[in-house]
Amino acid sequence: MFLALLELRAARGRFLLMGGVVVLVAALVGIVSGFTTGLGDDTVSALRRLPATHIAFAAGSDSDQFARSLIDEGSADGWEREKGVAATPLGVAITRGTTDRQVEVDLAAFGVEPGAFTDPGATTGRPLDAAAPDGVVVSRQLVSDGIRIGDVLTVDRLGIRLKVIGTTGRSSYGHVPAAYVTTDTWRRIRFVAPGGDARAVDLPRQYSAIALELPAGFGGKALADADRRHRTTTVPLRNAFAAAPGYQGERLTMLSIQTFLFLIAPLVVGAFFAVWTIQRTPELALLRAMGASRRRLLGHTLTQAAVVVVAGTAVGAAIASAVGMAVGERVPFSLPATALVTTMAAVALVGLAGSAFTLRRVAGADPMTMLGAAR
Repeated sequence: MFLALLELRAARGRFLLMGGVVVLVAALVGIVSGFTTGLGDDTVSALRRLPATHIAFAAGSDSDQFARSLIDEGSADGWEREKGVAATPLGVAITRGTTDRQVEVDLAAFGVEPGAFTDPGATTGRPLDAAAPDGVVVSRQLVSDGIRIGDVLTVDRLGIRLKVIGTTGRSSYGHVPAAYVTTDTWRRIRFVAPGGDARAVDLPRQYSAIALELPAGFGGKALADADRRHRTTTVPLRNAFAAAPGYQGERLTMLSIQTFLFLIAPLVVGAFFAVWTIQRTPELALLRAMGASRRRLLGHTLTQAAVVVVAGTAVGAAIASAVGMAVGERVPFSLPATALVTTMAAVALVGLAGSAFTLRRVAGADPMTMLGAAR
């Protein structure tokens, strides 16, 4: 151990260079991880907040389901009559609006039944009320964009006027801040043609999906039979995230970058220690000639690798965390402490795995090299 640390000090320039590379790789992995989580949250956080176990879409809507699926009232009523199942209609539509203070915003209108388990309530102000169907509860991002309680939000091209009655936590869908309205109001947003003035009672009683809370054991054949009866396709809530626009493509892209970084880390660390081991071959042979065991030499090498990799990873983690605090909520970045620790632990492990490639050469150091066998 003492010799390993002494060698680190003697060749500190080389080890600092290698440590710097580990710092950059670890920081990059942490930053990419933060963007992966942040982009995912910015795409599906409104869905993730739903206290549902499953989402039922119209049968046959296999892609872009929230945009293409339309479930009629008969299917919704059928699910509500299922024993032990909590079911409520859900509407999702992306639109744009302007307030009476001329604040223009994009918003994802989530149609929910007031008082149902999908109703988010209100952190400030009042929750949705069936007696006041023109109310809207906006998410925190829209408040940051300038929306205030009491504003009147007019949906562009449709002329539908909504009064902001409350706010709720941070939630978005497809990178668009969420706003919660009653299902009647959502149907007006979804089905009224630009310039039209149709009332909710004149519109089709259809919804994007049905949010479900299924009891334990309601799956397999029972779920398939229920889907067949109600003409729906039901998926677990997590699987419904794929229906959000861009979610799968973004996640695949960011995870691919992370994977390549995890592959790069052991290769870089392994290459450095391979070169370092070759340069130290005479010293290793001398230690063997002086009676050092192979186990001692392996411990010596692993100690050096652990110091470089762990220290570099810790500094990289600090940089990634600092980046997260610097960007705040201006960009979709989320790196919770548990995710940061897990990611950095993975970086350290793959880095140490890279250094393990050199152990065979270390263990094979021949003491006869220093005793003249090579001459």
